[in-house]
Amino acid sequence: MAPLPSWLPIPSDSHFSLSNLPFGIITSKYWPTQRRPAIAIGNHVLDLHAFSQQEGFSSLPELSPHLSVFTEPTLNAFASLGQPIHRSVRQYIHDVFSISTHHPNILRDNPELRKAAVLPKHETKTHLPMQIGDYTDFFAGINHAFNVGTMFRGPANALQPNYTHLPVGYHGRASSVVISGTRIRRPSGQILLDPAAEPKAPTFGPCRRLDMELELGCFLCKGNELGEPIKIREASENVFGYVLMNDWSARDIQTWEYVPLGPFNAKNFGTSISAWIVTPDALSPFLVQKLENKSPTLQYLKEDESSVYDIQLEVDLVTADGGTTTISKVSAKNLLWSFPQMIAHHSAGGCNMRVGDLLGSGTISGKGKGELGSLLEMNQGGKKEIMLAGMDVRKFLKDGDTVVIRGACGEEGEMVGFGQCEGRIESAIVYEG
Repeated sequence: MAPLPSWLPIPSDSHFSLSNLPFGIITSKYWPTQRRPAIAIGNHVLDLHAFSQQEGFSSLPELSPHLSVFTEPTLNAFASLGQPIHRSVRQYIHDVFSISTHHPNILRDNPELRKAAVLPKHETKTHLPMQIGDYTDFFAGINHAFNVGTMFRGPANALQPNYTHLPVGYHGRASSVVISGTRIRRPSGQILLDPAAEPKAPTFGPCRRLDMELELGCFLCKGNELGEPIKIREASENVFGYVLMNDWSARDIQTWEYVPLGPFNAKNFGTSISAWIVTPDALSPFLVQKLENKSPTLQYLKEDESSVYDIQLEVDLVTADGGTTTISKVSAKNLLWSFPQMIAHHSAGGCNMRVGDLLGSGTISGKGKGELGSLLEMNQGGKKEIMLAGMDVRKFLKDGDTVVIRGACGEEGEMVGFGQCEGRIESAIVYEG
């Protein structure tokens, strides 16, 4: 959709221009205990429950049998209607808010509905947008995989032999996915303080090497039956939209526990996501080619089109005293595998995907020093200090530190962005006895 001026004032630097119109879940001062579907527009949100109940969709007859989806406390029911309905709703809301709207009586010239449905964002609170049944984290950022693999195996063997042939992934913990702004408790677990000692004897205590991971998340709007794989040519139709993600990592706990079945407590204590789900249609102008794969791609993973996005990502580390340092700037295009390929591979054995499932891209890093998506890469495995504002330094996260991820595409006045994904580290639980 071409950007048009709106009768509702939208700041030129807002992530939520008329070109975006992402979906989320809010409570408000009017309905403090009732979670409602909403759309972000500039510094306002459109309460879709109030809008639909007062005939806001009266000029979109194809939606009339489905209005009850906006009375739900999550977006799962709306998402399950499929991409054609998502597209129609966004196009309709785009027109309703355009200065040259074809439906002025719906909202622009309807002060009663504007008061009920167009709410200042600062008077609302966001919540998890979907009921997440399953969460799978992939490892599609090849630069990150190479950097970390080099630390442990050297550059010649940095990537495992399977890496360029399939989207490597593992099953995460859906119950600990939290909305941006939720505080993250430092985890405790088994740690091997002296890896060279024999016999190897772990201790139990708070994580000492707490890290962040810069990722994109993908929510599904369509599933498949058990035993029926999703074909690569259809996989993009299963995508509802995208969020920013920080998949927090306890590096020292992971080092001891991950053999032979992979990470467990090192990754299940918290995954933060941004509040607003940005649709594939909104991001389509920013589609680019993913990174070149020098290995032949098997037929079931071959795509016909570009399927990664040139989203400009930034990471700030904010210390407890308010010192703020931008520690990374990188494009989300730095992926070897796309989300449609992840979906096709995930279901290739017959796994049944479901509406509301969440997929993580894996840590996104570029090749430059300022383009790294984890502290582990920035500090070269704990060997180097990261300089922060005010002559402060870090290797890993301290209690009171806040990590803020932002992401956006496009020019001012027509930006398509995600807002931010933020989490603050709290002290670990003290175990007694």
